[in-house]
Amino acid sequence: MASGRIVVYGGRGALGSACVNHFKSANFWVASVDLQPNDKADVNITVPADLPWAQQEDHVVKELGTALQGQKVNAVICVAGGWAGGNAAKDLVKQTDLMMRQSVWSSVISASLASKYLSPGGVLALTGAKAALEGTPGMIGYGVAKAAVHQLTKSLGAKDSGLPENSLAVAILPVTLDTEMNRKWMPKADFSSWTPLSYVAQLFDNWIKGEDRPPSGSLVALVTKENVTDLIVE
Repeated sequence: MASGRIVVYGGRGALGSACVNHFKSANFWVASVDLQPNDKADVNITVPADLPWAQQEDHVVKELGTALQGQKVNAVICVAGGWAGGNAAKDLVKQTDLMMRQSVWSSVISASLASKYLSPGGVLALTGAKAALEGTPGMIGYGVAKAAVHQLTKSLGAKDSGLPENSLAVAILPVTLDTEMNRKWMPKADFSSWTPLSYVAQLFDNWIKGEDRPPSGSLVALVTKENVTDLIVE
């Protein structure tokens, strides 16, 4: 019998794959939502990238409902996203549109999924960015999208948000995650200041178990120094 049921939105990316692997190893039933399937997941919901936002939501809601067959999930974890640079003079609308699609569309659809399929006391975890707590002049589109995720998280953690009773809405705010692509593009960086993907997956696991939960609506920055990660609740 499965330990529980988890939805990972962005389950094919680096952090998403780490979450899928972590929860599968802990005997959870895992559904992955992404542009491409993750062969480790129990169920894959592939999202056509060219669908408008509302139609993406309809597609994912319907597919997950069919897969769950009336069951509820313990957590909806949205780790979909991406990064793009650029200021007001360089591809501002293009880059902001891309970042909104990758971070905001996925986060809002995840909130919709949680309102329908999350168990009371369950976890909705989104992904913001510590950098977006301040101005991001060299990556404006990225900052705009992540700031929107922060606002969404605070709204979801408030009364009458539409989430199930006693659920936790929370956003992680990484600085830099220790991914293969980040190491490729920043080979001379200080890796001891990067947050391991396994740490993040275990953090989600702890919150699902009810351990060390922050208040709902919290923005939780992940600050790693000398291979030690501290959580700073904003």
